[in-house]
Amino acid sequence: MTAVPSRAQAPRPDVRRVAGALGAEVHGVDLSQPLDAATVAVIRGALLEHLVIFFRGQRLTPLQQLAFARAFGEPVEYPQLKGLPECPLITPVVKLEHERVNFGGVWHSDTTYLERPPMGSMLYAIEIPPYGGDTLFANQYLAYETLSDGMKRTLAPLVGVNTSTKAAASKTREDRLRAAGEEMKVLAGEHPVVRTHPETGRQALFVNAGHTERFRDWSVEESRPVLEYLFSHQVQPELTCRFRWEPGSLAFWDNRCTQHNPVNDYQGFRRVMHRVTLAGDAPR
Repeated sequence: MTAVPSRAQAPRPDVRRVAGALGAEVHGVDLSQPLDAATVAVIRGALLEHLVIFFRGQRLTPLQQLAFARAFGEPVEYPQLKGLPECPLITPVVKLEHERVNFGGVWHSDTTYLERPPMGSMLYAIEIPPYGGDTLFANQYLAYETLSDGMKRTLAPLVGVNTSTKAAASKTREDRLRAAGEEMKVLAGEHPVVRTHPETGRQALFVNAGHTERFRDWSVEESRPVLEYLFSHQVQPELTCRFRWEPGSLAFWDNRCTQHNPVNDYQGFRRVMHRVTLAGDAPR
């Protein structure tokens, strides 16, 4: 009896850690092609283990980027900003040569002023300056775990009040809306200061300098000393990694347990990225 030859399996992605705190590069995957279930599982596992994962050398149309994103969640429109005309779920993130302020240029978790902040985001590099424009990421599991027991007890019952109008994070959104003849809406969301990740069960610090204004039932003045300590603590260098972009690079981060900060050090040059945001749940 002649044996039927078995179909050769596609090689599994190669995941390589890039820093001690978080971050890994994933090699051996063409994101422009449909991914089988096993490859999706490896990528999802890498995201949960490393919190942010990076792909290089990709060639993606907006629809291909969107198809990749749909393997991991539900793409949603970014609040108050328009997507591409041909693909509204892809948000262009652009800094032009004459602009001095970059989009989201402060440590933050994405849109924590929403009732359900995103699960994660994917950012794809279209045009990169000749130098600069890196993005920093910080591990918020470690940010929580390295607090003292006394601080953990203090934070346990607290709820953070997050707003879309903190000046450092809202400046570029205001500029874009003003150019389009629209006004910025005031959005606010209240979330536990320490949240439990719905997939890993680990606890993460969930305040950020970009959006967290105060604690619920506390004044801004009362909240400021504790928040300023946390904002500094949660982005210490040993809790971070740094990604140097190239055209065709894609970063995929877990917004539930990371923060990020795009470095604004490329004045006079253009930077163009395409972003997909994935729907999340209400933090608990």
